Amino acid sequence: MISNCLFCRIAAGELPAHRLYEDDHIVAFLDLHPIRAGHALVIPKAHHVWFEDLPEDLATRITTCAQRLARRMKTLYGVERVAMFYTGIHVPHAHAHVVPMHHVHDVTSQAYLSAGSDDYATPPQLPASEMEEIARQLREG
Repeated sequence: MISNCLFCRIAAGELPAHRLYEDDHIVAFLDLHPIRAGHALVIPKAHHVWFEDLPEDLATRITTCAQRLARRMKTLYGVERVAMFYTGIHVPHAHAHVVPMHHVHDVTSQAYLSAGSDDYATPPQLPASEMEEIARQLREG
């Protein structure tokens, strides 16, 4: 546990949270600043700053919990889609967001909204040669 980490303190029970699920390795709770009602976070109890640093079994446990929450959200809110994503922007502790999507733009980047919130602008496609070079670089890493 990192003493000044907000999520470590929630995981340890030092700070309150509206807990949805908990086991020995993870805890799921409602986001204090939700995109939509039901927006939940799933975190590892152990401190990992980046999601790519999570051990595979722990990442799988987080995803499995997110899937259970998503199925419940679909039933409860009558939505077709539930988003799951990692950002790590505000708290440097790996955390997955699970968000019931009532609107197509609930989890859309502003880059896609240049035509306004009732439209959706697809970013331009990169040239095939550039795509192949990016793919090659990612495969080699």
